[in-house]
Amino acid sequence: MTPTSPHILGAEFVCAVCHAVVDLDSTLIFSCPHVSDSDKRHVLHLREAIQPLRLVADSNPFIAFRNHLAVDAFGARVGISEQDRIKIIRTTNQQIEQICGTGFVSTPIARQDRLSDALGFSASGGVWVKDETHNVAGSQKARHLFSTLLYLLMSEHAGRVPWSFPEQRPALAIASCGNAAIAAATLARAVEWPITVFVPVSASKTVLDTLHGLNAIVQECQRREHDPPGDPCIHRFREAVAGGAIPFSVQGTENAWCLDGGRTIGWEIAADLDFVLDRMYVQVGGGAFASCVGSAFKTAGIHPRLHAVQTSGCAPLSRAWDAAIENGSARDAGARWAECMWPWEQEPHSLADGILDDETYDWISVLNAMADTGGHPIVADEMCVVRAHEMAHEFTDIDVSPTGAAGLAGLIENRSHVADNERVAVIFSGVTR
Repeated sequence: MTPTSPHILGAEFVCAVCHAVVDLDSTLIFSCPHVSDSDKRHVLHLREAIQPLRLVADSNPFIAFRNHLAVDAFGARVGISEQDRIKIIRTTNQQIEQICGTGFVSTPIARQDRLSDALGFSASGGVWVKDETHNVAGSQKARHLFSTLLYLLMSEHAGRVPWSFPEQRPALAIASCGNAAIAAATLARAVEWPITVFVPVSASKTVLDTLHGLNAIVQECQRREHDPPGDPCIHRFREAVAGGAIPFSVQGTENAWCLDGGRTIGWEIAADLDFVLDRMYVQVGGGAFASCVGSAFKTAGIHPRLHAVQTSGCAPLSRAWDAAIENGSARDAGARWAECMWPWEQEPHSLADGILDDETYDWISVLNAMADTGGHPIVADEMCVVRAHEMAHEFTDIDVSPTGAAGLAGLIENRSHVADNERVAVIFSGVTR
């Protein structure tokens, strides 16, 4: 398919809480202008028209879906030619490939026959798995971050930054315990941009060694006695951003641009499947992943039931869903943030340790997507999390981590409510480390 006109999407950002409008070409805007130290409950969403999915034939999703990406529309608005925008994408992708051996390419989705049989699906139904484990840095996280990196590089190219580069670039900052941290450090290393990564004390030696090997500055974050509720890594990250660091994060509350590039994974699914998909199970930590999949499906005009999956050891999203329904509706609950979403009180725990965010930061858009498609959240018992990881390795050839297989855990938990002839999809994101 060939686009007939560029950039009819992503005209502006709108806060899902206070409805503040931010022009797409505003200089270095990452969050709602009404965010303050006393009020962090805001998140910018892209306001976009719905249109048929249009792609250009290219193996790089950031080229193939360029005309749907807000970051490309930003580049056009600030005066960067189409030729130069494409050059920035391709050059940066080549730099990433030099660091980790692969650049961004469309990842495969296919019916997993042995897994489908093991779960009791009929020949007309089954489980389709999209394999993100061979993506940049081994997970989908780099997709979210690449749109932010392109935004920064295009801002530099257009002279829209207050620093000279590269010598005076402010540090990037991210809070993460694993895949997002490695993805962020990989992209930063590729363009020689300094980065500080805030990790929990439970971060694995493998992750820490990888981050140090990518020249990231790593700060381990313990819970402090006088910290407010929530993730101490997020608290330290926010302090760094207040001090001048750039929020290179995968939480839409901190950086709305991460909700742009992550949509490419959903667009690929929509473009690759030639049948009606019944259900989609997406693992949820901070929520940007499920938010982007839901947004992409809406743009593409497909509406499988979206199920956001968390574990019984940390499930603030399911609690928010129930609370939102009780106090009004699961949809457009932003104005009821305090009544719906707050940090998980217990110490989060699960084998799927990459989705143990104390809060689901992008909960509003995930609730909207589930409400719009007739889906609902799934809280997977820890036995399902363990079984999903085992089944992924026993019945597929994908070397996925427990976190990366957590969407499958949601399907296993929900299997008795799924008909044998339904066609369902999960995304394996996060290679075993």
